[in-house]
Amino acid sequence: MEESRLLAEFRSKFQVDQLLVAATSAWSWSLRPAQATLGAGVLSLNRHAACFSHVSAAEMSELAELVGRVEKSLKAAFDYQAINYLMLMMVDHHVHFHVIPRYREVRRFAGLDWLDSGWPALPALGESQHTGVEGLLPRIREALQAT
Repeated sequence: MEESRLLAEFRSKFQVDQLLVAATSAWSWSLRPAQATLGAGVLSLNRHAACFSHVSAAEMSELAELVGRVEKSLKAAFDYQAINYLMLMMVDHHVHFHVIPRYREVRRFAGLDWLDSGWPALPALGESQHTGVEGLLPRIREALQAT
């Protein structure tokens, strides 16, 4: 089945299960493997849908609940100034949002400096800060889950 293959490929690419922060029955919030800014994540529908208009009213309601948790957790853990939700779907044709917390000043986490080099304009999604630092993504996930 094409839809299940597309969903599996998406979840594998973004390591949704390995980097999961929180979930509802309809949505998953996971960290982005490439951290453009500290705490950058992905909100993705747990079933395949190629268009936002295919999301049901019940799923939209769950999205609203999870967005509240996302914002509360990111604010408590890292004190962002703004947050961007980007639904691009140009490469990955599955309903999802890139969640990019935005920071005016440098943040310090896990002994590392985190910059928002796009501030105050568009986020620099092509950047991946501190790639390869062993155990870093689980530490970010734990910080978000602890809030």
